[in-house]
Amino acid sequence: MARLADYFVLVAFGPHPRGSGEGQGQILQRFPEKDWEDNPFPQGIELFCQPSGWQLCPERNPPTFFVAVLTDINSERHYCACLTFWEPADPTQEAACNEDLTDREEEEEGGPLRQSQSPTVPGPPGQLFAPKTLVLVSRLDHAEVFRNSLGLIYTIHVEGLNVGLENVIGNLLTCTIPLAGGSQRTISLGAGDRQVIQIPLADSLPISRCSVALLFRQLGITNVLSLFCAALTEHKVLFLSRSYQRLSDACRGLLALLFPLRYSFTYVPILPAQLLEVLSTPTPFIIGVNAAFQAETQELLDVIIADLDGGTVTIPECVHIPPLPEPLQSQTHSLLSMVLDPELELADLAFPPPSTSTSSLKMQDKELRAVFLRLFAQLLQGYRWCLHMVRIHPEPVIRFHKAAFLGQRGLVEDDFLMKVLEGMAFAGFVSERGVPYRPIDLFDELVAHDVARMRADENHPQRVLRHVKELAEQLYKNENPYPAVAMHKVQKPGEASHLRRAPRPFPRLDEGTVQWIVDQATAKLQGAPPAVKAEKKTTVPSGPPMTAILERSSGLHGNSARRLEVVRNCISYVFEGKMLEAKKLLPAVLRALKGRAARRCLAQELHLHVQQNRAVLDHQQFDFVVRMMNCCLQDCTSLDEHGIAAALLPLVTAFCRKLSPGVTQFAYSCVQEHVVWSTPQFWEAMFYGDVQTHIRALYLEPAEDQDPSQVRRGSLGQGPGASLAVAHLLPRQGGEVSAQNESSALDVASEQRRLWPTLSREKQQELVQKEESTVFSQAIHYANRMSYLLLPLDSSKSRLLRDRAGLGDLESASNSLVTNSMAGSVAESYDTESGFEDAESCDVAGAVVRFINRFVDKVCTESGVTSDHLKGLHVMVPDIVQMHIETLEAVHRESKRLPPIQKPKLLRPRLLPGEECVLDGLRVYLLPDGREEGTGGSGGGPALLPAEGAVFLTTYRVIFTGMPTDPLVGEQVVVRSFPVAALTKEKRINVQTPVEQLLQDGLQLRSCTFQLLKMAFDEEVGSDSAELFRKQLHKLRYPPDVRGTFALTLGSMHTPGRPPRVAKDKGPSLRTLSRNLVKNAKKTIGRQYVTRKKYNPPSWEHRGQPPLEDQEDEISVSEELEPSTLTPSSALKPSDRMTMSSLVERACCRDYQRLGLGTLSSSLSRAKSEPFRISPVNRMYAICRSYPGLLIVPQSIQDNALQRVSRCYRQNRFPVVCWRSGRSKAVLLRSGGLHGKGVVGLFKAQNAPSPGQSQADSSSLEQEKYLQAVVSSMPRYADASGRNTLSGFSSAHMSSHGLSLLSAVPPVPSPRARVTTLSNPMAASASRRTAPRGKWGSVRASGRSSGLSTDVGSRLAGRDMLAPPQANGALPDPGFLRPQRAALYIIGDKAQLKGVRPDPLQQWELVPIEVFEVRQVKASFKKLLKACVPGCVPAELSPTSFLRSLEESEWLVQIHKLLQVSVLVVELLDSGSSVLVSLEDGWDITTQVVSLVQLLSDPFYRTLEGFRLLVEKEWLSFGHRFSHRGAHTLAGQSSGFTPVFLQFLDCVYQIHLQFPMEFEFSPFYLKFLGYHHVSRRFRTFLLDSDYERIELGLLYEEKGERKAQQVCRSVWEYVDRLSKRTPVFYNYMYAPEDTEVLRPYSNVSNLKVWDFYTEETLAEGPPYDWELAQGPPEPPEEDRPDGGAPQSRRRVVWPCYDSRPRAQPDAISRLLEELQKLETELGRPPERWKDTWDRVKASQRLEGRSHGRSDGRGTPSSLLVSSVPHHRRSLGVYLQEGPVGSTLSLSLDQSDQSSGSTASSSRQAACRSASTLYSQFQTAESENRSYEGTLYKKGAFMKPWKARWFVLDKTKHQLRYYDHRVDKECKGVIDLAEVEAVVPGTPTMGAPKTVDEKAFFDVKTTRRVYNFCAQDVPSAQQWVDQIQGCLSDA
Repeated sequence: MARLADYFVLVAFGPHPRGSGEGQGQILQRFPEKDWEDNPFPQGIELFCQPSGWQLCPERNPPTFFVAVLTDINSERHYCACLTFWEPADPTQEAACNEDLTDREEEEEGGPLRQSQSPTVPGPPGQLFAPKTLVLVSRLDHAEVFRNSLGLIYTIHVEGLNVGLENVIGNLLTCTIPLAGGSQRTISLGAGDRQVIQIPLADSLPISRCSVALLFRQLGITNVLSLFCAALTEHKVLFLSRSYQRLSDACRGLLALLFPLRYSFTYVPILPAQLLEVLSTPTPFIIGVNAAFQAETQELLDVIIADLDGGTVTIPECVHIPPLPEPLQSQTHSLLSMVLDPELELADLAFPPPSTSTSSLKMQDKELRAVFLRLFAQLLQGYRWCLHMVRIHPEPVIRFHKAAFLGQRGLVEDDFLMKVLEGMAFAGFVSERGVPYRPIDLFDELVAHDVARMRADENHPQRVLRHVKELAEQLYKNENPYPAVAMHKVQKPGEASHLRRAPRPFPRLDEGTVQWIVDQATAKLQGAPPAVKAEKKTTVPSGPPMTAILERSSGLHGNSARRLEVVRNCISYVFEGKMLEAKKLLPAVLRALKGRAARRCLAQELHLHVQQNRAVLDHQQFDFVVRMMNCCLQDCTSLDEHGIAAALLPLVTAFCRKLSPGVTQFAYSCVQEHVVWSTPQFWEAMFYGDVQTHIRALYLEPAEDQDPSQVRRGSLGQGPGASLAVAHLLPRQGGEVSAQNESSALDVASEQRRLWPTLSREKQQELVQKEESTVFSQAIHYANRMSYLLLPLDSSKSRLLRDRAGLGDLESASNSLVTNSMAGSVAESYDTESGFEDAESCDVAGAVVRFINRFVDKVCTESGVTSDHLKGLHVMVPDIVQMHIETLEAVHRESKRLPPIQKPKLLRPRLLPGEECVLDGLRVYLLPDGREEGTGGSGGGPALLPAEGAVFLTTYRVIFTGMPTDPLVGEQVVVRSFPVAALTKEKRINVQTPVEQLLQDGLQLRSCTFQLLKMAFDEEVGSDSAELFRKQLHKLRYPPDVRGTFALTLGSMHTPGRPPRVAKDKGPSLRTLSRNLVKNAKKTIGRQYVTRKKYNPPSWEHRGQPPLEDQEDEISVSEELEPSTLTPSSALKPSDRMTMSSLVERACCRDYQRLGLGTLSSSLSRAKSEPFRISPVNRMYAICRSYPGLLIVPQSIQDNALQRVSRCYRQNRFPVVCWRSGRSKAVLLRSGGLHGKGVVGLFKAQNAPSPGQSQADSSSLEQEKYLQAVVSSMPRYADASGRNTLSGFSSAHMSSHGLSLLSAVPPVPSPRARVTTLSNPMAASASRRTAPRGKWGSVRASGRSSGLSTDVGSRLAGRDMLAPPQANGALPDPGFLRPQRAALYIIGDKAQLKGVRPDPLQQWELVPIEVFEVRQVKASFKKLLKACVPGCVPAELSPTSFLRSLEESEWLVQIHKLLQVSVLVVELLDSGSSVLVSLEDGWDITTQVVSLVQLLSDPFYRTLEGFRLLVEKEWLSFGHRFSHRGAHTLAGQSSGFTPVFLQFLDCVYQIHLQFPMEFEFSPFYLKFLGYHHVSRRFRTFLLDSDYERIELGLLYEEKGERKAQQVCRSVWEYVDRLSKRTPVFYNYMYAPEDTEVLRPYSNVSNLKVWDFYTEETLAEGPPYDWELAQGPPEPPEEDRPDGGAPQSRRRVVWPCYDSRPRAQPDAISRLLEELQKLETELGRPPERWKDTWDRVKASQRLEGRSHGRSDGRGTPSSLLVSSVPHHRRSLGVYLQEGPVGSTLSLSLDQSDQSSGSTASSSRQAACRSASTLYSQFQTAESENRSYEGTLYKKGAFMKPWKARWFVLDKTKHQLRYYDHRVDKECKGVIDLAEVEAVVPGTPTMGAPKTVDEKAFFDVKTTRRVYNFCAQDVPSAQQWVDQIQGCLSDA
């Protein structure tokens, strides 16, 4: 029984002691005046009566009622029911508050002063009203009874009823009611009233009335669910409302939802204004605050605010509320909506039933609670199986095994459940509900008995709803056991009684009377016997065992029975000694052990073997067992939620091997590397599990003599809470467990608790002692176990601290989760600064002792071990650890003596001539790096990686060679290598080795040739060896000087460390001459040479052949004496003469001659007529270091003027001509960007106040003159007026969104030039139509999506503005050329050309464009590398992730911009305007653009010869900084690798793709250059300019060096040599078109990712070092014994392993091989294929001259290619009998242009008509028809069958079809290379009717299936045979 009310209090308004104007509450009277003993009077009631503060009020408000809740120090809740009414204030109160009130009224109009909105009437003017509150304090929550009782007292007072208030209050205070049991009490307070109180059935279920339903109405489902999750996961929740009653209801409702968990943090449903600072407490809370104080809550950052009046819940950004685990979240949500809105289900029905009756609010409230009750039953289902009974007597001690629960529910990753289980509420739940013997309630029954029903109902909403309604009935019945009775009779005051003048203030009551009534009642109660109904205690049912919340199949590792069988077999082989069999199975076992079931199975099997006393193993068995255990443990998290580590723990201390007499090594010393052992939670769970097993045995098995270990084994895992190890591993199956063991630990405990009160005192003491000593002995046992697994075998190494963050920071580590201890170390490499260096000296033993002591402290205090025992333990632990260390020393010593296990032999890599090994192989594992090829995934092969082998470091490369660890792959050698020079990033990593699964140091090396070595060092590789490897690698990658690079040390026999010996020079060799040249250049900047001299240079040697002595050409350099800034001096010295001749021999010079740009003859008259000349002004590199020695300048400009012009440009790179169009005679010039501020020298004079003023002026004038000279040197423009610019266009032609070409810019002093800006200001435009978006839409860099704007290109090129736009960004029709054009366009950087005033009279025009900077190229390349070679295996293998990262890299956008600018320039040149490209410093993007322009404009550069010349001229001679951009030396290390040249090659590749027949070289040639420009194997791409190369003596090799056929120094030489042996660099489809200029599409959608970035061949490494890439020789074909033809041998080609192009050669290579074979058979000396080729071509040319002229077709026969348009599909070459005998025409006429050829001859050569290419298809007879006939063919989808004439061509390896027999035009081709199978077919709809079914057959290709039908069965058979034969011959 309990008192209904403990205290009655009267609180009134009183002035504030500090006179602040605001009042405060004063307790006028309280009854009883003495505190009850069991319940002291709560403090602070006066604050809670008026939570908004005590204030006087100008009107009389109606009375208010609410219930506040106070929580005392023992966390007991006191309910304070407050009824407040207003009385006229007495004058003292008014005076106190008068001053304050006037202000307050203005401020808080309608604030908390107006408590209610009902009508209020002011009293007499100036009359104020003071609040007075009646308060009932109770520990029971009967709000309605309190409301009625206080209302009665108020009514008696107001209505003046004739009843003594003292009696009423006395009766109220003495009324007692039972707490539970479902009875019904009627009470009367002695004023003619009657109230019925319904006592709830169960005390444990909360009473909610309607509060939950109201909460859902106010906030909605989603918001309430958020609040529910927030309260459970311990967040702060704050309710706001203007109504206090609503606040307390909302808080009550939220608490009711949390049942069966109790909220244990701060709970204040109504918080008084004075205590608002409570809101900034750090602990979680649920608090309600009046909405008037909303402003004060604004700055709370971590509080979730629920506004009940507005229906919103605001969650701050920094707060993350984990949602319920799916599918519970969605199920709960839909169930709640069904309860709240039953109409929802019927809303769509065509015939809705008559309106369904909705539940009453009270009932709906219970239904909502039932939903949450079900939710908890689903969440916590099976929780009792994870309880550990640690003690039974004197009080139960229970622990919950969180990890096992999460593991078995499959919710380890679930954030929500994890937080709930770690929370305080759940800890209370375990201690309260874990008790095995107690009264049970609705939740216990639900979680025990209804789980199966809930699972079955999951997919039947109606059944779920029925269940909810049943639960709701029970909840309702609990609250209202007698629903029918509600006969209250309580007097209420009349309507608006508060407005009547109260007759008098509330009277002072007589304390004595009340006290007398209370004392009377107390005396009566003491006499009466206690009427307490004994609670019915029972054993709490455990319910069914746990199941996962969502049955997920574990995908890849779904453990089939077959896998478990493999595990069992392997273990039995190991124990039977069948090691070979076990070895075969081991990889499969290790793979299977990724699955949970297999790991359990392993533990069970090993357990059986321990029981059969097979624990002592030999070495091999020991290794196998340890390996499998390690594999099991590596996937265990620190929590060990699946109990694997727990199951293996007894086994690791059982299995052992004898090392020597008296020295035994146990398995634990080999499985220490796992994070689980250093997790305190794991040990605690294990300890409690074992303690439970022993305590259970204590009561089950009274026989004293039984061996405890037997007990342990016998009692493994029966029933709930069994020792974790086997709770998982050995689930109970009916009848398996013997009868005596059937009761679980919880059952035993329940029985013991039932008997406890009946035992004698002595017996009780004895049981307590027994339990305590059991716990104590287990603690000793665990101290030993922990020392086994924590002390490393080699304690000197202290590996322990390094690998276990859990132990590292021992002093501060708490018992909280140490989950991240390993996560960090795997992902990131160890930081050397992190303090691990000192770990060596750390005291391992001390660390372990501290760890164990902390563990012992925690578990012993929790399990009630006496302090004496605990002290004893602390003394024992250091001894245990020390003893174990001594044992381990012997074991470590002996284990070192074991013979090492045989590891695979290291495979030595093949080296290049001159390549030396720097570091011999370090044993490593090569790990998968995210490319799918390596894993075999995409190609369908088995996984080649991880591979086990060694890494070698040579002077040239880093090489890995090894074998895959997966034995299924077989003996395939895996090679991955890259040049040391290509290394871009090296980082240390920590990774697991694939076989032993140990954590090892690793290294990840990334190269700019798109290789990545991700290696884990084998444990035999010491950290010092790994460090040495890194240092050597770094030394080789960044040599201090360029002389240290491989290309320069190559061939000299010294090691890279020592300087080379200097050989004594005999005579002035070229090298010394070149050194002199550089010295002279430095000395003679002030001197001038007279250059009238005649030279006889040797012609440039063709393709590496020795020079022909008799070919002499008279060359002279423009000879005139120039007055210049250089002082005149004597004639050239002999050494300079040689230099000059060498300069003339350079690539640039030969190209200038070819283009007819330079005059190199002795006649002055001829020289004058040429517009340009070759100037030797820079031959000493005095004007510009980065330019070549000879430059093309306008004829009219003197050399001395050039010096001045050069000053205006960056790096002195003044404009020089680099190419001239043969047709339009327009020239292409290049230069560096203009200097500095704006457009300094070009259009405004420098205003430098210095003596050099005049010089600066002259510079800019010279510059102008210079450009004028360029313009005049163009024949078309020399005499034209200056009006040929773009200004003719009116602004009407500019689109409204486009580019303003003549933008309004501020005026500048100089009136010289016009600018065409390609920026995008809002152009004022009168245009109604949008300009066409053509190819040149945008040349500006406008971020990633370069939206096409006005068609600048077509404007600049004079295209008609209104030409229709072409698809793909192609050009409009080129027929609309306009005559108004500028003579010279200057393409410059927008940033430099700012602010230039346009001038229509000038003949040049500026085109400012935005280009990307070099750093953007670098950043983009880094991202491209990451995209193509990710470095780690991606989480999901989707093609979109690659494409996304590719897009983010913006690499293709940059390619697009380069091509776009280049084609713009090509257009301008083609239309006759010259172009000067003047971007950045003139050596990066300028070079790219200029080279691409020449490649697109001049077919010569698309030949092998021409491309070489282009690279030598534009990239090498014009000073692209290869060494700087490639970071070749230590100095360049900081700048990093920037792939400018690679980007250019990528652009060439894109053009090659679009015009496959225009290039003489193959795409392989581009890849080859891309690889070797960074490899530093050749000298070609070293250093930054010709000047530097001369200084080092690299440019002109000494003649003596040519004698020996030694290593190639130059990449070109190497290409030549290789070309003579193999046609790998040739493009067999080379057949150039008539049109010279190529115009590729440049939109990103037209670009492809270059396969150089993505493909690799693991069989032999990169194929670009040709000597190394020769595969193993093929075994000769053996003749069949019957003398028939040799069998065709097929070879399996793995796409990810072998090189497909090499395995599947093209027809030409095939024919050349045939030729070679025939030569050897005939015994003829083999000829080089190149010579044969040239001879064939020569004879073809002769025959062509004699016969072919009459043909009108040019060459009589031509190369045949498949008719797949526009794609490089080299399907084979067709050699045929033409009308002129047998000729082999391979159109490789690159040698037509010899070094002296002129532009015209080169054009003729390239213009040979390619129309002959397809002319071969004109005559049907000339085709090779191996077999032909009519077949019916089914058309593509939805098309009919048609008869066609089919031709099988074995030569071309294709099946062609025509409309009829004499049809000349092929209608389609089926490529037999793509055919996968030929199979019998079936007739489909529309097939010929009369034909037999067997005449149908299908041909399956990689693209589609073709359906055929022959006329009859035999001819069908014939066709199938023919096609099959053709396939097998291939």
